[in-house]
Amino acid sequence: MAHSHMVLRYAPSPTGPQHIGGLRTALYCYLLAKQNHGELILRIEDTDQARFVEGAEEFIIRAINWLGLEFTQGVHIGGPHSPYRQSERSDLYQNYAQFLVDHGHAYYAFDTPEELEQMREELTKAKVEHRTYNYVSRMAMKNSLTLPKAEVKERLASGAPYVVRFKVPKKEDIRFVDHVRGPMHFHSSAVDDKVLIKGDGLPTYHLANVVDDHYMQVTHVIRGEEWLSSTPLHVLLYRALGWEESMPEFAHLALLLSPEGRKLSKREADKFGIPIFPFNWWDRESGQTWEGYSDLGYLPEAVMNYIALLGWNSGQEQELMTREELIKEFSLERCHKAGARFDMKKLDSFQQHYLRQRSDADLAALSKPFLEAEGITIPSQEYLETTVVLMRERMTFASDLARSGAYLFRRPTEYEAKARKKWKASAVALLIEFKDRLGTHANWETASLKAAFEAFVIEKNTGFGKVMAPLRLALTGVA
Repeated sequence: MAHSHMVLRYAPSPTGPQHIGGLRTALYCYLLAKQNHGELILRIEDTDQARFVEGAEEFIIRAINWLGLEFTQGVHIGGPHSPYRQSERSDLYQNYAQFLVDHGHAYYAFDTPEELEQMREELTKAKVEHRTYNYVSRMAMKNSLTLPKAEVKERLASGAPYVVRFKVPKKEDIRFVDHVRGPMHFHSSAVDDKVLIKGDGLPTYHLANVVDDHYMQVTHVIRGEEWLSSTPLHVLLYRALGWEESMPEFAHLALLLSPEGRKLSKREADKFGIPIFPFNWWDRESGQTWEGYSDLGYLPEAVMNYIALLGWNSGQEQELMTREELIKEFSLERCHKAGARFDMKKLDSFQQHYLRQRSDADLAALSKPFLEAEGITIPSQEYLETTVVLMRERMTFASDLARSGAYLFRRPTEYEAKARKKWKASAVALLIEFKDRLGTHANWETASLKAAFEAFVIEKNTGFGKVMAPLRLALTGVA
């Protein structure tokens, strides 16, 4: 993709916590921008005030920072196109809505919700294919195309409620190239007269994102496939505003799916034990809570590598890739058209790999909060790092040291019930004899103890496991 200066934007809405699918979109934007030494903008699309969720914007910023995605401008860092919240740019959208009305590309609509519902019912009865406000139905509705000019003027002057709708042309071909799906072709007869300015005076996504992308000189728009059906309208808006020449290129990413192939909704994710948010989230309305990747102990580099491969591959067999390798290899053309199924086992294998890449000091620092949360006393930093060396090959998460290696810090107070059942009287007798033997064993070095244990097993002519399993249980409390 030859662009002298590439500009991408990630533009989430603060209508809820940052979803893992949104984080993947942000990652793809970041990889492409970094690869091409371009700009990356964080814009907050908060025009849907009715669905605004307190704390969602902060959650979005925290999520991109956790993943290490560096933006060059945006709501959290400022830049030449401030402000980056759409609710603070409403005058700009009003001006362009007025331009579209003045040039015959948009109109005022005064219909009540009841009148809109009645229209849909009548179209349903008439078995009309497109039961929407469009080039056919608009002529039977209350708008500035059907009402006398004087009445329109009067309604506007009196403060009567209205919306501004886009006037979709009757017979136009709409073509664009999608970097994931290839050449796309739509006909304007399938596009309805979408609202551009709502009754509260704020723009809809359709107008605001087109105006902002133009103003911010965005060259590439990467977003979820749910926006593919809106893109013909956006293309028509670029044409009507005279910006078709500088229109960005589009890439619509396939959905993330559950292991059974359904859209990875909160409900589906819960069903399969798949975390859906980067951090813990509590829903104020429902009181429901969700555990996030970071709080569960997943490393950002493991999550980044895994979600990069959910819908894209480099064309090589190598799957474990550093940030630098992902930046170098990424391309929109290698993004998949089909949805990507989430696989927790694979994510955990990535997590294990990246955890083991960390230094002993790093692993010790990551493990410490989990040990402290269990009320475990850490004798010294040196001792903590020694336990990490012993346990690192058994660890998938930093919490595993507290969960599976607590016996390295304190004497067990109980024995795992399942393992206890296997503890036969003969094994107890063997352990007592081995303990007595060790009482006379002066050297407590690892090699010496191992040799003494092996000699005892041979002398007793018993299997290694017959002594080792109960010995491990006695010392650790776990099998």
